[in-house]
Amino acid sequence: MKKGSNSSPPSNPGPPQTNDADSGGKSLPPDRSFLLTEQRNPRTMDLHRLSVAECVRLIGEEDRSVPVALERAQAQITAFIEAAEPRFRAGGRVIYVGAGTSGRLGVLDASESPPTFQVEPGRIVGIIAGGDAALRQSSEGREDDPHGARPELDALNLTDNDTVLGIAASGTTPYVTGALACAKECRPGLLTGMLVCSRVPQPPYIDRLIVIETGPEVLTGSTRMKAGTAIKLVLNTITTTLMIRSGRVYQNLMVDLRATNAKLRDRAARIVATITGLDREKSFELIERAAGAVKTAVVMHQLRISRQEAERRLDECDGRLDLALEDTNRARYGR
Repeated sequence: MKKGSNSSPPSNPGPPQTNDADSGGKSLPPDRSFLLTEQRNPRTMDLHRLSVAECVRLIGEEDRSVPVALERAQAQITAFIEAAEPRFRAGGRVIYVGAGTSGRLGVLDASESPPTFQVEPGRIVGIIAGGDAALRQSSEGREDDPHGARPELDALNLTDNDTVLGIAASGTTPYVTGALACAKECRPGLLTGMLVCSRVPQPPYIDRLIVIETGPEVLTGSTRMKAGTAIKLVLNTITTTLMIRSGRVYQNLMVDLRATNAKLRDRAARIVATITGLDREKSFELIERAAGAVKTAVVMHQLRISRQEAERRLDECDGRLDLALEDTNRARYGR
């Protein structure tokens, strides 16, 4: 990545901060009290007095606001995915950058994509402040470094087809905003987005801003709660939609999985049986002949062709099972 100018990327896209100093002459941290995720929830002011049942009820009531917040942000989520789709289908990557809970959720989504969709390793990437060690042990101090993600971004050799999504419940995390500024400086043509749970101004280096206003947390400032839940749901939506649009799903079935363990062999057999009408035993036999690949097995059976021919046909259709079966579907359903 080109270093560009020596000026530091903005560490906080919120309102201008004062240069107050404490008695020791050190600069005070930015005042984040304006952020919705940092404010007190008037409905949860007496947590310390509640019974177990009352805690469970109150937390559940607050969690119901998450789907409402997601619904309000549907247009923003859609716009981000529509901008990312052509880049991803052209071979680009989706790169999540976050710190703390947000970073862990990004790494989680990235790690779950290959086994679910058989997407090539490295197509969905999770970068977290503090590295992999931060997945188990808190590394909050790392989130204050606006240049902290630069080595990881350098190593990725970013391209114009890549999409970098910063995840920060507050929208102000220096590690995240700095990473987005660095990525845009390196590759102005790539897509940058930021997923936040507080309304903040949109910096010029962010192409798409997704705001999920989940409101003040049950426990003031604990964004692992409602904000974390909302972030997980948005990441699920982003990757699943991209995989659907790139042909890794047929109907509502996980057809790109490979039967590599007992659970996946069972699921693969049920998927093959559902599509082909074969019984369980014959579905397992077919999957064995297809080297564990569900789509290959289905094409082999439906078109009465060999494994090699089925693989070639899928390659010609960019892996899309619906296109590979087009002749069969047209004959069967008249379309």
